Amino acid sequence: MKLPKEDANMSKRYENSQNMLERAQKSIPLGAQTYSKSITQFPFGVSPYFASHGEGAYLYDIDGNKYIDFINAQAAITLGYNDNDINNAVINQLQKGSIFSLSNEIETEVAEKIIQMVPCAEMVRFGKNGSDATAGAIRLARAYTNRQYVAVCGYHGWQDWYIGSTTKDLGVPEKVKELTLKFTYNDLTSLENLFNEYPNQIAGVILEPMNVEFPKEGFLEGVKKITHDNGAILIFDEMITGFRFANGGAQEYFNVIPDLATFGKGVSNGFPLSVIAGKKEIMTLMEDVFFSFTYGGETLSLAASLVTLNKLQEKNVVTCLKEKGDFIIDSISKIISKYNLQEIISVSGHPSWSFLLFKDTDKYSSFELKTFYMQEMFKRGILAYGTHNVSFAHSKEDLNQLIKASDEVFLKLSEYIRNESLLDGLECKPLEPLFKVRG
Repeated sequence: MKLPKEDANMSKRYENSQNMLERAQKSIPLGAQTYSKSITQFPFGVSPYFASHGEGAYLYDIDGNKYIDFINAQAAITLGYNDNDINNAVINQLQKGSIFSLSNEIETEVAEKIIQMVPCAEMVRFGKNGSDATAGAIRLARAYTNRQYVAVCGYHGWQDWYIGSTTKDLGVPEKVKELTLKFTYNDLTSLENLFNEYPNQIAGVILEPMNVEFPKEGFLEGVKKITHDNGAILIFDEMITGFRFANGGAQEYFNVIPDLATFGKGVSNGFPLSVIAGKKEIMTLMEDVFFSFTYGGETLSLAASLVTLNKLQEKNVVTCLKEKGDFIIDSISKIISKYNLQEIISVSGHPSWSFLLFKDTDKYSSFELKTFYMQEMFKRGILAYGTHNVSFAHSKEDLNQLIKASDEVFLKLSEYIRNESLLDGLECKPLEPLFKVRG
């Protein structure tokens, strides 16, 4: 994606970021390694693209702008940036070595800690990305059941088995696409229909136990029963909910225990580590399922993880995240009502990971509304793109700054909508959807 020609007069506030983006696009597709950090998700002309450093709750871009960060590296940062305890543990491990010709004892220590914390965990294997873990879990489910189809209802990474079920499916063989089936979250009938349509053929059901909306009463329990009644494996994708909703993840929070679960992000406060955990009888198939990485036992991320998990237990982090998130949801809901925006904006999700949901109006798309929101929040030193990924480092003053900025932005938004002049307030092209799940 090239930079828009009409945006040649670049914003002075983001001049260095925009110059670096132009340079990066010559050597990196989209100029970023991650879609969610690219020009597809940050509107050109009103956004920063390159971070300089982070400290606690704050991120600094290469133009010297300071932000209170409510993205937190796509919810990978739970404790805050540049945590001293984690840094010291990593430095100490670095002096010993990051990878060896043999396994290192810290691999076992972290695995034992996860088994102690996560209800479903009887054995553990490590990867580097969330997609490693979810793909590994699907392969385990297929190996255990000797079936090929899988049922999904959310986002589960970039690998062929999942991404072929979306419109970002270029390069995925048709035969692979056919093996992934879609059901609807909070709709047990849609899952039952899949098992009726594909009897004795579905290996596993994978879902985030919660994303934007809470599970309806009995939904997760119903998914587990339907899955097990049909001889399939239940997998919880806890990339974000893990170590955020509860120390043992959403499975502990909702008291519904899957057969397998995958974790990432919060497990190591931003260091590259992902996890598959689950029942021993399934996990032992790893001895025959080839899930192996040169850097699977890389010790720096494991050192970071051990400190992170210990802090979660010692500092009562998840309770703190919930209290901060409750304050955000309550305060922003009141602002939405104050400016009569309830028909087009709502707040949803768990307090530690809540969402601003924008709806189309008769005149404006949800993406035009969201783009304006991002444009104005960035100006006010708030890094947010529609979620509130709360960290332990956020102070009361940080939360108050978020609420103050939200009040100012929603006031402006209400005025533009009332005057039917929102496009006049946009200083850039609006965002567009990245991809959709195929129907």
